[in-house]
Amino acid sequence: MSIMIEDADVRAVRGGTGYTKCGGNYACSIRAGERAEKKGFSQVLWLDGVTRRNIEEVGSMNVMFKINGVVITPKLTGSVLPGITRKSCIELLKDWGYKVEEREFSVDELAESARNGTLEEAWGTGTAAVISPIGELAYEGSDYKIGGGKIGELTQKLYDKLTGIQWGKTEDTKGWSVKVC
Repeated sequence: MSIMIEDADVRAVRGGTGYTKCGGNYACSIRAGERAEKKGFSQVLWLDGVTRRNIEEVGSMNVMFKINGVVITPKLTGSVLPGITRKSCIELLKDWGYKVEEREFSVDELAESARNGTLEEAWGTGTAAVISPIGELAYEGSDYKIGGGKIGELTQKLYDKLTGIQWGKTEDTKGWSVKVC
């Protein structure tokens, strides 16, 4: 995906319904999504509604970044959805030995990691998409390619593991699958 970082409109604010799967959270995204599409981007990266500096979600998905070997995802502050795919990724990543940080993560820190080459991979996580790799970010007139615009090794590994469990092709050692008769 190619992503435009949205710094004018906001998706949700603390104290609202941002932490739930509520249609109203995404209705407000239409205007920003149309602006992004006109500029050739497939999605919008949302910043928080108070400071407009901290990363929250990408499109209608949670988002994760691998920077210097560490996976960073926005912490759940009341305006970020506590998605089950997000939770599943965090569990798998920790099982695989990755350090995972759930914290406030500023757009300035993200842009700096893109500029200095420490941003290794980025992806969205969601129910329908499972894992969606991010190959490009645009912010304040600069475009940043991530991993040469190709899916990263860890992003692919997460996708393969989660879809493998979903389709019964990979052993579910977590007990996430339930047989429905």
